[in-house]
Amino acid sequence: MRIAVISDVHGNRFALEAVLEDLRAQSPDLIANLGDQVFGSADPAGAYALQRELKATEVRGNTEDMYTADLNDLDNARSQVEWLRGQLPPESISYLSGLPLTQTLADGEVLLAHGSLTSAWEPLMFTAGMGGKPSRLANPDELLARAQAFPGTRVVVVGHTHREHLSSQHGVTFINAGSVSRQMHGDPAARWVLLEKRAGFWNVSFRRLQYDWDSAARWIEEHYPEGGAEARQLRTGLLS
Repeated sequence: MRIAVISDVHGNRFALEAVLEDLRAQSPDLIANLGDQVFGSADPAGAYALQRELKATEVRGNTEDMYTADLNDLDNARSQVEWLRGQLPPESISYLSGLPLTQTLADGEVLLAHGSLTSAWEPLMFTAGMGGKPSRLANPDELLARAQAFPGTRVVVVGHTHREHLSSQHGVTFINAGSVSRQMHGDPAARWVLLEKRAGFWNVSFRRLQYDWDSAARWIEEHYPEGGAEARQLRTGLLS
């Protein structure tokens, strides 16, 4: 059993095309998409169309909630949501709002979510520090406690934080898949994950790919007047 996992495409057709070329060369049995599909500016309509063609098992990301929200409930994101809705087909609102928070694959052994298992907005792999200190990585026991509501789970895969990470405890492996787009740590490469079950064990491959991020950034600059920060992020892999 081979499962390809993508997350956090953020409307970047250029990065997604590179990921899909590499992904298809691996001939996975199933594809999973962990959400935040369109909230970005490097040809979001093209990225949305490619994701519909995948027929992946999907979960809802936090920016799906933003994209499908009532405009009157949005503050800083309102102008981008209005622009996105002008780029994407009208049915995208009902489609993305209807995605579930969690999904399972491989007879329940693989559990998918975007953030935590109870909220697309919370990071499963991190936890609040003591006394108001910044977030820290959750330890394996904390992660195991968070998955207790899903018996039979062997692998939990999430996105949201744009950070690759792996932790294991008592036969359960927890994975943050990294992101296809909008890297934040100085490396603009696109990411995805391949899960492979061999002889009863799940193996994990983190994959990174160069793509034409300069063309992606130029697309933003030519089509979205407020996209300067995202264009810089795609070029540098740094959140400005």
